Amino acid sequence: MHLALNHAKRPATTLAVDAALARDVIAGLSAEQKFLPSKWFYDDEGSRLFQHIMALPEYYLTRTELGILHNQSGELAKWIAPDALAVDLIELGSGDGAKTVSLCEALLRQGVQCTYHPIDVSKHALTDLQRRFQAELPALPLRPIQGDYFERWPGTPPSHRQVVMLLGSNLGNLNQKQSVDLLSRVRSRLLVGDVLLLGLDLKKDPGMILAAYNDSQGVTAAFNMNLLRRLNRELEMDFDTEHFSHYASYSPLDGTARSFLVSKRRQTVRSRILDREFNFVCGETIYTEQSQKYSTEMITQLAVASGFDVANVITDDFGLYAIAILRARTQQATRSASPATIFSVGWPGFMTC
Repeated sequence: MHLALNHAKRPATTLAVDAALARDVIAGLSAEQKFLPSKWFYDDEGSRLFQHIMALPEYYLTRTELGILHNQSGELAKWIAPDALAVDLIELGSGDGAKTVSLCEALLRQGVQCTYHPIDVSKHALTDLQRRFQAELPALPLRPIQGDYFERWPGTPPSHRQVVMLLGSNLGNLNQKQSVDLLSRVRSRLLVGDVLLLGLDLKKDPGMILAAYNDSQGVTAAFNMNLLRRLNRELEMDFDTEHFSHYASYSPLDGTARSFLVSKRRQTVRSRILDREFNFVCGETIYTEQSQKYSTEMITQLAVASGFDVANVITDDFGLYAIAILRARTQQATRSASPATIFSVGWPGFMTC
């Protein structure tokens, strides 16, 4: 799509417009069901708010996944490397590596030769990760890669087993087709017997799920609303946040939590940079994020559809969350000896728990 951005009379110090953000906003706010990709949540303020969300009492996802990785690291290591074959551990969206330390320690305890390839868009997160591993696991070979999700894939020798980690309930931000496409592309980089560790939130009490996306302190509402403030700043839009509200829902029928921004009145929002205006009627919504919750049957269906077998599903004591261990089944694949660009995922994007 060609963008006719309005740069007239703009100060020379104004930051360059993000063309991808501009395209997404035009497409999303022009759609019949307005939407904004959730990947745009994470400016500095959005990232700060999400750190706060992860510490909220209602938001069980982060601490439950971390508990599985810490308390059951030995069991996970046995499934990853039952034969003590050398492992290249590739984490997609690693953050600061806090979740992965216990698993790497367990692999080393079992005598598994392991190289860790954390991939993240944030240079700051990777710097923190390197400090953490230098202090806690200085002997572990570390090969950090900065870039967008799935932008680069590390080359590994065929004699090593690749173990890919996609944690944080990232997959839940995608619909069924996008999920299968993503996992199939991951599978295309693996050889038979390679492993994918997949963090997935499970179906449970609907009230518990809804509370995680509509906390009593209003932090999630502020996180959702911050998206409009970002558009005001970066695209010179004139959203009045007093005239929008946060709305979260969860449907037990399809197991999907959804977040929206709701227009409180009929209004027109304009962007000076885009030279566009977008009309809202009272009660109209902007769809900003989804989070799928899974059953064991759904996990199996996803695995089979994308070229994996389910080796095991490890949960916490209360069955709130799971780490599925998927093993690549028979399918032709080749491994590049050097990093290769593969693909990127669009709307609704990723939201790491």
